[in-house]
Amino acid sequence: MYDLIIIGGGPAGITAGIYGARQNLKTLLITKEFGGQIARKTVPVENYPGFSEISGADLLQRFKVHLEKFKIDTKKEIVVRVRKTNENFKILTENKKEYQSKAVIVASGVDPRPLKVPGEREFIGKGVSYCTTCDGPLFKRKSVAVIGGGNAGFEAALFLAGFAKKIYILEYGSAVKAFEANQEKAKKTGKIEVITNALLKEIRGDKFVNSVVYQDLKLKEKKSIDVEGVFVEIGSRPATSFVKDLVKFDHLINKLDEIEINLRTCETTMPGLFAAGDASDVEYKQVVIAAGEGAKAALSAYRYLKKLKT
Repeated sequence: MYDLIIIGGGPAGITAGIYGARQNLKTLLITKEFGGQIARKTVPVENYPGFSEISGADLLQRFKVHLEKFKIDTKKEIVVRVRKTNENFKILTENKKEYQSKAVIVASGVDPRPLKVPGEREFIGKGVSYCTTCDGPLFKRKSVAVIGGGNAGFEAALFLAGFAKKIYILEYGSAVKAFEANQEKAKKTGKIEVITNALLKEIRGDKFVNSVVYQDLKLKEKKSIDVEGVFVEIGSRPATSFVKDLVKFDHLINKLDEIEINLRTCETTMPGLFAAGDASDVEYKQVVIAAGEGAKAALSAYRYLKKLKT
């Protein structure tokens, strides 16, 4: 039995772990991977206090080194369900393991939003990727498509320009939404071609991806591009399905399955269950805010556990 179980290994989860350990709570951190979105960021982080510029991976590594100074158990597993019986929580994982605690912090962040087109699932790991920093170097001197014309899409394309010979950015709308600065950088590479009014219809291939098919919404005709990789950059959704029947979600404001919290304490509508970072409905999604929310959630959990004892 743990005092506190934290679900998630990004800035919010790691910070919660540090603060839980500092309060002498018997703590377990469960995560499918350490890092979250920050570890996959392709451009330097320039807004985290104390670092004028640092890569997301390096910043996350510093978080991990700090966490490892404390006595805290960690497990690399995927949580599939959280239950509450009387005063205690039971956390069930994909490996059919069960862990128990008196308090829980959900800091599971977000998962990439899927395209939901034919060929996507079949070619995951065979040309379809949701992590540019993880897989970009594998596409050296190859042609790739980036789906999504926002800042994330352009940042992914700029990172890929260091490896790929040609990058196509496919944007559903009539104009891209990326900052002008990112658009200018893309033009200067000479490798990036932007295609607007493009609705992706299918990803094709044999053993690996070899093309994508999209609908030209302006000309109302289907077109095909020969590519060997497809990077999905159309946003993300909160990874919160495992607490669907336990907490209230902020459906009315944003319909994003973000967990509704008390913004002062990170408490959810379920006593003993807290949420922090991108999994919650906190207004701004920034690394520094996620870390602060993780600290707040851990301190609130400590106060909850003290009241529980009395």
